[in-house]
Amino acid sequence: MPSTQSLHKCQDSFGKMRQKRLLICIWLWTLLNFSFINASSNGLLRVGLRKKQFDIDRLHTAKFVKKEYLYLQNQGLDFLTDDSKTDVVSLKNYLDAQYYGVIGVGTPPQNFTVIFDTGSSNLWVPSSKCYFSIPCYFHSRYHSKLSSSYIENGKSCKITYGSGSISGFFSQDHVQVGDLVVEKQVFIEVIREGSLTFLLAKFDGILGLGFQEISEGGYPPVWNTMAEQGLLKKKVFSFWLNRNPNDTTGGELIFGGYDRKHFTGDHVYVPVSRKGYWQFEMGDFLIGGKSTGYCAERCDAIVDSGTSLLAGPTTVIAQINHAIGAEGIVSIECKEIVEQYGKMILELLNAQTRPEKVCSQIGLCVFDGTSSTSAGIKSVVDEQNMDSSSRNADLFCTACEMAVVWIKNQLRQNQTEELILNYANELCGRLPSPMGESAVDCQQLASMPNVSFTIAGKSFILTPEQYVLKVEQADTSICISGFTAFDIPPPRGPLWILGDVFMGAYHTVFDFKHTKIGFAKSV
Repeated sequence: MPSTQSLHKCQDSFGKMRQKRLLICIWLWTLLNFSFINASSNGLLRVGLRKKQFDIDRLHTAKFVKKEYLYLQNQGLDFLTDDSKTDVVSLKNYLDAQYYGVIGVGTPPQNFTVIFDTGSSNLWVPSSKCYFSIPCYFHSRYHSKLSSSYIENGKSCKITYGSGSISGFFSQDHVQVGDLVVEKQVFIEVIREGSLTFLLAKFDGILGLGFQEISEGGYPPVWNTMAEQGLLKKKVFSFWLNRNPNDTTGGELIFGGYDRKHFTGDHVYVPVSRKGYWQFEMGDFLIGGKSTGYCAERCDAIVDSGTSLLAGPTTVIAQINHAIGAEGIVSIECKEIVEQYGKMILELLNAQTRPEKVCSQIGLCVFDGTSSTSAGIKSVVDEQNMDSSSRNADLFCTACEMAVVWIKNQLRQNQTEELILNYANELCGRLPSPMGESAVDCQQLASMPNVSFTIAGKSFILTPEQYVLKVEQADTSICISGFTAFDIPPPRGPLWILGDVFMGAYHTVFDFKHTKIGFAKSV
């Protein structure tokens, strides 16, 4: 039997690692202070994203949101010569995973922080009539009775995202975006937010910048209404996402033009192939300069400012993560448990400890098959009525319980300790990650290959520093792969989602007059 001293020593050494991994997993599972910045002297209205310290303590509210598909040149400032026809919104950046800014709804304006999302087309904010949804009580709510410009609509609606759904009803009111006031804009008052994601989110709502074709209710998106009311000199908007971890400025969203200081060279434009999302035809995808062959003929892609990472077909994502040495978060956690506790599990099983009690005796589970073992908790639970999802909710407990099963099986076959632990370690490496999340060795960034997308015949390269998200905690660094698997079947797929990882590297112009998208290297 292992001694109490050795148990405590092992538990203490594992504590920091466990806390670190748990926070990472919470971020990936729930994976996406505001102020106005006045118009600058050139007439741009800038609504900014403020960048917070990118550390482990703040990861728990970041979220990568996959959409549920409803339908699948002059020097200086270009287009920005008329002060009354451009609008600049400064963006805030939360952990390179949520970019948001401030808008006002109503007269006088009621302020809300919103995600500016090119992957959806509706504007929604929580309603004062949201009584029975907890997330609403943690965010600003719109009060129609306080607005002199409110117009009732009342039609009900629901929108489903990959991370949850919202439901409510349509209303109409003035919307202030920067210095521009968009009159009589139809938006959604949300009365139910059906996900923990919305509770933890740093934003109140979402301002969709997709096409009207995917707008719930068929109402024009905000940029369309801006253009119809003659508020913009040019029918474009542009994104600059600042990925500099040492800069508090998160980026800028400019309606009516773009700011040349945010990019170098000229934009490479590609036509929108299908209205709805900002979708276009993309060419070959390369890893380390070598073609994967998967998109050699063509693939479709969308540019989505509401998605934190870069999502693509599992076939190619597996090749990328193999090339960069990425491994699933669950696999890494499982291997560390085998390394830390494998021998102890063996000793306990050899000492005839009941398998279901092994992990609670080590300290990784609070339930030992019959009752809770947590300090201060004395409740006894009927195992037959115990919800298996609650018993296995803790990732570390689950990994330990799996290791016990594997090791017990090998003990029955009279295998040696070395073979048993190697076998358990190999099985850990085969575990799938629930959302495709994976980590890489921060020390190996210099040896990782570049990856590149072919757009309009041009190569758009992402370096390891650009496609890896680094989380700092004291002297510890954790690096997360910016690539995740997301499969859309034909005929609408395969489809790439170029989220903030890509948009951070390339300044993006959305030209809705000529229905095209432009990319240039960000600075």
